[in-house]
Amino acid sequence: MTQTSEIETLVRQRIRALRVARGWSLDDLADRCFFSASTLSRMETGHRRIGLDQLMVLARELGTSIDQLVEPEDDEDVVIRPVRDESRGRTVWSLTRDQGPHGVKVLRMRLTQPPARAEDGDLPVHPGRDWLTVLSGTLLLVLGDRTIRIEAGQAAEFSTMVPHSFGAEGGPAEVIMMLDPEGERTHRAR
Repeated sequence: MTQTSEIETLVRQRIRALRVARGWSLDDLADRCFFSASTLSRMETGHRRIGLDQLMVLARELGTSIDQLVEPEDDEDVVIRPVRDESRGRTVWSLTRDQGPHGVKVLRMRLTQPPARAEDGDLPVHPGRDWLTVLSGTLLLVLGDRTIRIEAGQAAEFSTMVPHSFGAEGGPAEVIMMLDPEGERTHRAR
């Protein structure tokens, strides 16, 4: 099969899958696109080529983009091979390429040091929110004057406009964190 026909097949499958996921019949989508149901059926089954103008209409009505419809499938787009980064009592593995959906960066962290305290120096403050869940161990989250214990199986969400830091209590702690773009820049810089 040629690359062109592989992409065409993939596009047809995606159109059908999106239509079915919305609970739409051929008639429903055809009406929205001003096609006949038989034309749409032939497009989905490969008995009719899909023109660029038709693809634009289909993408719009299905709530997607042409890019998403024609993006080739590749294991490299799916599998992430995290690289270990160790510093200051933290081991970090990035679980997303660059910025993930909605600009969120997902990290796995192994912490061995206790959190910084306000008396140790200025705690970081930046616009946005951080989210985390503790996989193992106990995490201490310092938020302003408060210290909050978060144990394995628990999660936290907090405004990063509050001075904050976090670290392990009584041994290593493993967490999954989601950082907005500002949080990712701040955590990388520290």
